[in-house]
Amino acid sequence: MSSNDGGPEQFIETDHLEEDLEGRTVRGGAITSVAQALKSLLMVGSTVVLARLLTPEDFGLVAMVTAVTGFLSMFKDMGLAMVTVQREEITHRQVSALFWINAALGLAITLVLAGLSWGLAWFYGQPEVMWIAIVLALSFMVDGLTVQHEALMRRQMRYRALAVVEVISVAAGVAAALILAWQGFGFWALVANLVVFSAVNLVIVWLVFPWRPAMPAKAEEMWELLRFGANLTGFSFVNYFARNLDDVLIGRFHGANELGLYQKAYEILMVPITQINRPASRVAIPALSRLVGEPERYRKAYMRILEKLLLVTMPLGALLILSADWVVLTILGDQWTAAAVIFAALGVSIFAQAIGNTTGWLFISQDRTDEMFRWGFIGAATAIASFVIGLPWGAFGVAVAYSAVGVMVRTPWLLWFVGRKGPVRTLDFYRAVWPGFVAAVGAGAAVAGFRWVTIFDVSVVNLVFSIPIAVGGALVVTVVYPRGREVLADGIYLMRHLRGSGDEEG
Repeated sequence: MSSNDGGPEQFIETDHLEEDLEGRTVRGGAITSVAQALKSLLMVGSTVVLARLLTPEDFGLVAMVTAVTGFLSMFKDMGLAMVTVQREEITHRQVSALFWINAALGLAITLVLAGLSWGLAWFYGQPEVMWIAIVLALSFMVDGLTVQHEALMRRQMRYRALAVVEVISVAAGVAAALILAWQGFGFWALVANLVVFSAVNLVIVWLVFPWRPAMPAKAEEMWELLRFGANLTGFSFVNYFARNLDDVLIGRFHGANELGLYQKAYEILMVPITQINRPASRVAIPALSRLVGEPERYRKAYMRILEKLLLVTMPLGALLILSADWVVLTILGDQWTAAAVIFAALGVSIFAQAIGNTTGWLFISQDRTDEMFRWGFIGAATAIASFVIGLPWGAFGVAVAYSAVGVMVRTPWLLWFVGRKGPVRTLDFYRAVWPGFVAAVGAGAAVAGFRWVTIFDVSVVNLVFSIPIAVGGALVVTVVYPRGREVLADGIYLMRHLRGSGDEEG
């Protein structure tokens, strides 16, 4: 726990991070990745158990409310957490003002959801939905009190403390759910999972990070901070509708079976991608925000992160595409065989998403969220167009069109759009792609060769063997390719920081 000797500004200043920014970023990435893996294991494990203790109706009742809470979640911090993380200069008074705004937003959303509770119960014809909505509404009020504390922890790159808080909070929520489910409380176990997570998170965050907001008062230059957050929220709002329209269209025109195949294929595809992208994003944005005043260092830092990220995600994409049937049969079972071709088609989008997702780091760290908001409409339009193009051919057609338009139209357009200004130019993206692409070719060729000679009839066995084969193929061509050797050597160099001296929390 930090000392209060330096006053409240000690929790905001970032000058001390310059001493070992590279090391803090690498160690933070490792810590965040481990925490993400632990959280995923807890959530997947609890799902397996809860699915056997509860009924589909229990899950369905809670899902009726979470469909609404998922939408309202876009507005719970209005992008103000990222304001605190990104700003090179921000004062205690300004962060305090943002805290009270977030607290007010949390209370407002709580009241809105509670007010909608009766209408939801009437709409679904399920009286229990009203009480579920009222209880879940409380979590928004609680979450509003932690937004700025967590943002300041990210600003100061205190990833170890964040990881501890998140894992303990998830574990507490899971424990509450399992106990209530075991005791026969039905859907309340699922509600408790969410509410207990928020409550425990609040308590621990306030204990481990002793920053306290000043009393509500007018702060200077708040308009620019609010504009930044509003643009982020606007982008999320537009993106939310574009990313969910495919489900609506497939369900409307091709029915529940096609939609179920599509949703499950997309869901399992996103699991490994999320494990990589989320930790990378959480450490990259604070690190780049500290370098925004030094263009050349900024560019080099981004390129180093991007090259390593693509060196992992692109070969992973090749593996998932070529082993799609084994992945689907292993995870979902024989009744989901038809989802394999959809999974493979969506897998092609990884090659575009792997680089496209990182452009958000540039928009945010460079204070270009107004451009990010404008891009949201362009990106949404291309995504919607792809859904309409592929819809006549069902879920598979939508998956093919979405991936094709993403790789050939949306991502090149995005790279041009973000590369028009700032330290990272459009050509830089394409230079960073090659090592990862070459590795993907090696991984894909190795898995294709294995498929040609394989003698196993069990999908899980084939999948287990294909993973090291893909890694071996990727490493072979990476070592042969000169630029690939450089990126790999740099990655090994950065890994040494994990054993370096110093504490990432400073």
